[in-house]
Amino acid sequence: MEKRPRRLRSNEIIRRMVRETRVDKASLIYPMFVKEGEGIEEQIPSLEGQYRYSVDRLAYGLEEVERAGVSSVMLFGIPGQKDACGSGAYADDGIIQKALREGKKRFPGLYFITDVCLCEYTSHGHCGMLQGDRVDNDSTLKVLEKVALSHAEAGADMVAPSDMMDGRVRSIRGALDRQGFTEIPIMSYAVKYASGFYAPFREAAGSAPAFGDRRGYQMDYHNLREGLKEALLDEEEGADILMVKPAMTYLDVLTRVKEATHLPVAAYSVSGEYAMVKAAARQGWIDEEKILCEMAVAVFRAGASSYLTYGAKELAGWMDEGKLG
Repeated sequence: MEKRPRRLRSNEIIRRMVRETRVDKASLIYPMFVKEGEGIEEQIPSLEGQYRYSVDRLAYGLEEVERAGVSSVMLFGIPGQKDACGSGAYADDGIIQKALREGKKRFPGLYFITDVCLCEYTSHGHCGMLQGDRVDNDSTLKVLEKVALSHAEAGADMVAPSDMMDGRVRSIRGALDRQGFTEIPIMSYAVKYASGFYAPFREAAGSAPAFGDRRGYQMDYHNLREGLKEALLDEEEGADILMVKPAMTYLDVLTRVKEATHLPVAAYSVSGEYAMVKAAARQGWIDEEKILCEMAVAVFRAGASSYLTYGAKELAGWMDEGKLG
């Protein structure tokens, strides 16, 4: 008997009926930048269409997110002052803490996830405490505990440690549980590579290291099995969701992590991925809508349950129009 796969491609109805990978707006998470100050709503040059908001202007950004039908946001803070120990990351009047209180009050229907890291808050730009020129793992854990607790106390629905210190998930889980925050989930940046795709984010958040780089704690992008080890360690330590970052060039890792664990797996389409699409689209070389949709489907096809992307609002709109789903 002759096989004719094209029978199931003949029109849009049948194509959608047999579609193997489906995406929905509930799976999208939108990253947002909150900056110390007042009256700030400034576009980020390296991330076209993305903004830094002061707390008093944050509602404008959150209203757009909610209107688009995206229900989850990831907050990144840009403090007014930095110091060697990143104290602004856990201060009661820190930028994320203030943003959470305002956001939860004004938008109770949104789900607020917070990045737990120190690089935006340290004067040296590294993700942990220094001993000389070396990032010290164990002393950093105590500080990360304080950051996660301060976020939970301010109203975070989920915390997401991105520092890549060994043992941070166990440390944060223990700290949250001891203070009664047993219901706050942890989405661990479990498999985070030392990637060149982060450059626009570092400009947006002012978080580039003052010396050296982060290869001493972020992963070598040549390694896949090490990523599986990191993911399984974080599952053992109490993570509720595992993240692979970046997304586009690590789909093989994403699939392997999905196969190795029963936890949900998220993927972060990082700033460099988004910036490349925007730049090429601006030159007329690619169709931005088609590329962003194709990238999203690729991530879900590879096994992601959640997708962090700067294109979340646009993707949600294209879903409403029936162009993605």
